[in-house]
Amino acid sequence: MKNKLNYLIGIIISLFVGCMCTLIVLNNFNLLGSNKKEIIEKTINEVNVTETDTLKNSIDKVYDAVVVIQGYENGKLSSTGTGFYYKKDSKRGYIITNHHVIEDSDLIKVTNTSNVESEATLLGSDEYLDIAILSVDAKDVIKVAKLGDTSKVNVGDTVFTVGSPLGIKYMGTVTKGILSGKNRQVTVSVSSNKFIMDVLQTDAAINPGNSGGPLLNINGEVIGVTSLKLVQDEIEGMGFALPIESVKNSLESLENGKEINRPVFGVQLLDVENKSMLRRYGIELSDKINNGAIIIKIEKNTSASESELKVGDIIVKINDDKVKDSAHFRYCLYKYSIGDTIKVTYNRNGKENTISVKLTDKS
Repeated sequence: MKNKLNYLIGIIISLFVGCMCTLIVLNNFNLLGSNKKEIIEKTINEVNVTETDTLKNSIDKVYDAVVVIQGYENGKLSSTGTGFYYKKDSKRGYIITNHHVIEDSDLIKVTNTSNVESEATLLGSDEYLDIAILSVDAKDVIKVAKLGDTSKVNVGDTVFTVGSPLGIKYMGTVTKGILSGKNRQVTVSVSSNKFIMDVLQTDAAINPGNSGGPLLNINGEVIGVTSLKLVQDEIEGMGFALPIESVKNSLESLENGKEINRPVFGVQLLDVENKSMLRRYGIELSDKINNGAIIIKIEKNTSASESELKVGDIIVKINDDKVKDSAHFRYCLYKYSIGDTIKVTYNRNGKENTISVKLTDKS
């Protein structure tokens, strides 16, 4: 009887423990299962990113003033470049571009940012400065660029260009960089002569088709006219632009179709390093002479012909500027105007002499 009681008590305890375990399991299941839901709230905040150094506002000031220039010769496209409106009156809009962009063109077309194509008139052009002025009907002008001042920009300042690299397909391309240098001098060839140009240097990307476009400061003001690029395999990021001041000085003359007259000295020159060519003229130089420009011919009825200069003389100085070579001679000479009197120092037979010469024009 006692064994039966113990057995019964065991069964009751087992049932009680089983029930309690079942309740515990069910309770935990409800906490984690679908009978009790946990509400999760997510808050998504919209993030606004502001770029503090964006050029958007500056680009907007000039973007629609920039145009594509296309030169045609005998009905065929012969050149493509860039230009920009700098002035507008009741009849015409006026465009600055490079001389070499429209050189030899018998038809010039201009396309603005609205893809409106206009036929342009060449008002004036200067090969030495590499500047040409075009005009189109005023109704086709969307915006006019503001001309700036290079004296107010410094090396390291942000600059940008707007142009048409590789032609009309990529018109309106903007590139950004810094002003890498001021008062740089580069030697370029025109016709049969070399001459030196004062330029601004930038690392902003400049490619074929950018010629004639604006180089701009961070305020969207034109500080230069893109003119050429130093292209060598081992050199990257060296672009050049004509300072806007040198362009401004010639605008009025070119707008009115006037030629920019520069003094003509009346000599043909060779560099001292060109010894093989000098020998053809019967000129032998000492190895000690490393700088200067040698006279190989004197033109009649010119400033030089009225002086005591002779073939074989080495011009070494104009006023206080030491002449490095023939290109540098022209650079020094073109600082002066027709009618000015300059001092020319030359070397003859190892002895230096200085004379005064009054500059005249072509006639």
